Amino acid sequence: MPKIADIEGTPNKNALKFILKEPLTWGIARSYDNAEVAKDDPLASALFDIDHVTNVFYIDYWITVTQDGEANWQDLARDVADPIRAAPAASEQSAETVAAASNVLSDLSQEDQLRLEKINVLLDEEIRPYLQHDGGDLHVLGLEGDVLRIHYQGACGTCPSAITGTLKGIEHMLKTIEPDIQVIAC
Repeated sequence: MPKIADIEGTPNKNALKFILKEPLTWGIARSYDNAEVAKDDPLASALFDIDHVTNVFYIDYWITVTQDGEANWQDLARDVADPIRAAPAASEQSAETVAAASNVLSDLSQEDQLRLEKINVLLDEEIRPYLQHDGGDLHVLGLEGDVLRIHYQGACGTCPSAITGTLKGIEHMLKTIEPDIQVIAC
């Protein structure tokens, strides 16, 4: 049962990030935009049962919960903390499980896989740490020619600056290795 070590605000005023003492997963992100999508995840389902919760995102030692903007965070944080504390901590997962989850875009050509590896290295080093610090992340959905499709997760998913300034910043940084790249948030 993960103990909450800290609670942090995020740039998205409707999202809170809960830092945990034990991991919920080992490197596998879970992101849910509604209760229907989360129905097979006991923790996310329990959180969506709480009024005003609109998004749940978690990985390893933290979870971000987003609300609709209608609730007082002091009250809502207490309600949200109960299911988080009741969730089981992650058991050791096999390397095969983690590898299978990260092998999402295996149908790309070898050349595009190499391009995507370079893109992911840059994202991992320069972008994701900042997004994760703010309670979010991004997931690469696809690389088609010079178009990289991404999906924001957690606090970034509903943050107005993610769709404008952050997206342009990511594209600008990626142009240092892929000059013709275009980044689209889906």
